[in-house]
Amino acid sequence: MPRVKLPQLHGEAARRAQEFAARLGGEVRASRRRRRWIQAQLAQQVGVVQSPVSDLERVKGSTLPIELWLRVFRVLDRDLRFDVSRDHLEETVDAGHLGMQELVLRLARLSGRLGNFELATKPAEPWRSTDTGIRDDGHRTLILVECWNTIGDIGAAARSTTRKVAEAKQLAVALGGERPFRVPTCWVVRATIRNRALVRRYPEVFAARFPGSSVGWVQALTTGSLPPNQPGLVWCDIAATRVFPWRRGTGPF
Repeated sequence: MPRVKLPQLHGEAARRAQEFAARLGGEVRASRRRRRWIQAQLAQQVGVVQSPVSDLERVKGSTLPIELWLRVFRVLDRDLRFDVSRDHLEETVDAGHLGMQELVLRLARLSGRLGNFELATKPAEPWRSTDTGIRDDGHRTLILVECWNTIGDIGAAARSTTRKVAEAKQLAVALGGERPFRVPTCWVVRATIRNRALVRRYPEVFAARFPGSSVGWVQALTTGSLPPNQPGLVWCDIAATRVFPWRRGTGPF
């Protein structure tokens, strides 16, 4: 963004402040009149002399303190709200999750496979989707990859993945015809302290849910090799730049 010259900045700020004060001053005047108060009555309740209230209503309030504006609207039993536009440098709410999806899709492209963002597992209901789908025609597989920034409910998450796999098998039939595509699945979990502790706390639960080789899944995601038959879990670093194996019973390190 080009640098704004100071005279231009000052002029624009003064104009905007005057427009803002004019709109708010009109609201103060209208609310006061609805209550059939004179300016002196409003000023008395606010705790000031009459002149500041007069300035507010006469579009001279652009330089008055915000605290005075807040007091006036509080006496009028109205909320004064301030808002700003979104910072274009601010990350999206799901930035961590998107980073993992971006990584999985990039790895799929680099290994010559087709990646799908939010792949609908039930085309008739497109809101039912898996985070990332990878179509591998060479191995006749449709890989479902679920990315987890934070796991809130392990059981619910596992059931959700099971449902998505069942739904995706119908899509696999459509892709493969008489030789339906296989639908292997993998969780990519962000290697935060919380997630590492969660996996360490319930080692048997995760081992039973993800018996597939984590090393094999890392290779499948990064090199395009044939994915394991059984569901797997791999770690993703915090910056979402790489995936690495889950070492059962010890966490990622």
